[in-house]
Amino acid sequence: MKPVKGKIISIAALVYVFLSVAALLAAVPVQASEVMKNSAEKIYIEGAASVDGGEWTQTVPDRMTDDRFHRAVFRGRLSQPLEDGNRLVIVSTNVWYRLEANGFTASNERPSDTSSMKDTPGTCIQYIAPENLNGELTLSLYYPYTPFSNRDLSDLINMYAADDNGVYSLILKNQFLLLLTALIICSFGIFVFPIAGIVLGGVNMRYFAFSVLSFVTGIHLIFKILYPYLPLWIDNPVLCMSLGEATIHIFCICVLLFIKLTLKKPLHMLIGNIVLAGYILIVTAVFLFSPVGWMDLYSCKPISHIAFTLGSLILAACMFRESSANKDAKHALFTLIPITAALVFDALNAYLGFINITFLELGTVLALAYQIVNLVIDLRIQYREAIRYQQVQKELYESRVAIMVSQIQPHFLYNSLTSIAMMCTINPETAQEATITFADYLRGNMDSLKQKSPVPFAKELEHLKKYLYIEKLRFGDDLNIAYDIQTTDFVLPQLSIQPLVENAVKHGVGMKREGGTVTITARETETAYEVIVSDDGVGFDTEAVRNDGRSHVGMDNVRRRISEMCGGTVSIKSEIGKGTAATVTLPKEGQQNENTVR
Repeated sequence: MKPVKGKIISIAALVYVFLSVAALLAAVPVQASEVMKNSAEKIYIEGAASVDGGEWTQTVPDRMTDDRFHRAVFRGRLSQPLEDGNRLVIVSTNVWYRLEANGFTASNERPSDTSSMKDTPGTCIQYIAPENLNGELTLSLYYPYTPFSNRDLSDLINMYAADDNGVYSLILKNQFLLLLTALIICSFGIFVFPIAGIVLGGVNMRYFAFSVLSFVTGIHLIFKILYPYLPLWIDNPVLCMSLGEATIHIFCICVLLFIKLTLKKPLHMLIGNIVLAGYILIVTAVFLFSPVGWMDLYSCKPISHIAFTLGSLILAACMFRESSANKDAKHALFTLIPITAALVFDALNAYLGFINITFLELGTVLALAYQIVNLVIDLRIQYREAIRYQQVQKELYESRVAIMVSQIQPHFLYNSLTSIAMMCTINPETAQEATITFADYLRGNMDSLKQKSPVPFAKELEHLKKYLYIEKLRFGDDLNIAYDIQTTDFVLPQLSIQPLVENAVKHGVGMKREGGTVTITARETETAYEVIVSDDGVGFDTEAVRNDGRSHVGMDNVRRRISEMCGGTVSIKSEIGKGTAATVTLPKEGQQNENTVR
């Protein structure tokens, strides 16, 4: 990965966030500048209130004397008169209401034939003209669900004095930063995590799964923020509520899926599948049975919440057992901790009502932050590895160039061309064949620069024969070639044997007055393949050569390439006056991953 790729990722993410914000503003039916000129002031009924048939007490804005209620009635007048052009806007969520004033009635009740879920209030926005609000008002509320905890009245119903665009001003003024945050979280899901997964090596499932979770989290936050205002665009209270609940369940499914994908042990994977399938089955049953009136999406929320919490704890236990040996499980465990802690706090808050916020979104944001930190760390590690890889590739390329150049040194070119020139007069047919062979030999050396993987020994042997044919033209009867090829069913780095053959010809047989023989042997043992290049030349003292202070680049490159590409070794034995034998040993284990090149 080059540094420019990291810059491209950052720029792409910023561009996406910018475009998302622009799209959000463009989606509002009115221009933002016009909307911000309008105001939406919150109002309430000043007077008395009665909760569940109890005594009438003086009203307190947005609060009740007993917050765990089913029914509540408010009587009195609006806290402030409606100015010209403004209307009363009632925004209700999961509560039935009826507003009465001098014979006028406004409510969110629906005829029984308009929805199969007739007992589900859903989310509703209603505008009421000021002329219908003269005199004393009576607002009746009915909360049809079990009131497990204390409730803030503003969670159920709010009233505003506003014109047609006033509700949009509420969104821009009060929810804009939250919406922007949700869009940024979506951008991580769409851009950063998938790209990071690819940059970090193919499709990284951990980052891919979390990218899906990140995107769904952003969508869930958007629906949660806009939930009370969905009727502005969707004229169906039940559908609005269903969409809001659906995003919560999809979010929970993505959390469980993300955790499951990090498990490696078969038993834990089975448990993960059971937990995920069980939660999906519960959610599916709720969504299927709600339209026929057997269940209610909102009333079943505690059941799905408990199922999700238990499933998360079970999977957390599985991840904890794997965390010592599974790096992905360890990261997923630390990701799950803030989400699970948030679920526990939300469960306690549902019964104790100690604060009017939900912790799940906060826990998810902390989990995202943890993943982002890990992403930065992984990218830095990958960047360092990429730099090191480039250095190794550069050295490998230089070694291939050095080997290729070593095979076509000027003296070899001059000698070969001189031999061919002499043959043009003595034996033109041999000269023609030698020219073609020499051209093929040079082409093979040039092609070696492009070859990065091992090649079959048969191909290497054919190249050696071309080299030895040319050398045979020069040395004549002083150079004899013998082949003992028992097997060719293996691979090795290209041009890795030729430096050994060249040394045998040049420094072995070539230095002997009466010439000699170069023998190339290929054989198979129980554990390895061996290629032996031997000669009966002058030989040399291996210790003296090793300590002569000269740079033996060719042999060093051969040893390194054979070791790195095939896990092999090169050993040389020589005796002065008797000759030299160079043995290349290629373990069969190193051949298993190279079968596809044959």
